[in-house]
Amino acid sequence: MTTPLDARHSSSDVQDLFDALPDTVFFIKDRQGRYTHCNLTLVQRLGRKKRGEVIGRSPLEVFPAPLGNRYLLQDQQVLGGDPIADRLEVHLYPNRRPGWCLTLKRPMYTDGAITGLMGVSRDLGRPNSRHSAFAQLDKVVAHMQLHFETNLRTPQLAERAGMSLAQLERHFRHVFQLTPQQYMIKLRIEMAMRLLRGEGSIAGIGQRCGFSDQSAFARQFKATVGMTPSEYRALDERFGMTEPAPDSRMAELTD
Repeated sequence: MTTPLDARHSSSDVQDLFDALPDTVFFIKDRQGRYTHCNLTLVQRLGRKKRGEVIGRSPLEVFPAPLGNRYLLQDQQVLGGDPIADRLEVHLYPNRRPGWCLTLKRPMYTDGAITGLMGVSRDLGRPNSRHSAFAQLDKVVAHMQLHFETNLRTPQLAERAGMSLAQLERHFRHVFQLTPQQYMIKLRIEMAMRLLRGEGSIAGIGQRCGFSDQSAFARQFKATVGMTPSEYRALDERFGMTEPAPDSRMAELTD
């Protein structure tokens, strides 16, 4: 059973610890969702110079509106007692290329009452090519990259890898830090972000990326990127953002 985080722990000590991790964003927020602590990684990615430019502000004040709203809704969920664990997301920051991360948020308690939340977003690292199953999984990934728009089922992928379903799930997490299902979402959303920079219709882009209909595409895109495809297209036109760098085989599909 998960032990609740206790707000009486030294939050400043934890903040200082996370300052040393450039691939991880750390923050603590109060009951109103305002930052009370954050590591320097978050400060730098927001394009700020000092921690004081973030502390005391809400996500609505430091992120563009669609993203600020997304994080506010997440915070309300966690402050209601519903934690978030290993959520695959694209993070968009003003001064850096968008990147994939895994996010964890948990409520903080004082005397049994929720008084805030603590969160960590860890950049998705490179695959572990030294893992004994890497060669088998690399073949599966190549197949996923070529056929991501089709309805690929996990048992079929396990068979292609010569593994049981449980082995595929376990090895995939060890090598890519993701489940096969999360990896498929990553492939589809990466392609969608690339295509949304062009002239195609949103419905057509959704179909090309393997979504059954426009509403399913919009739901998954918003859950992953934090805004609808149309909002992302508008934000891209406004700020000239770039999409996360895809795997080389994926880039060839849009050349």
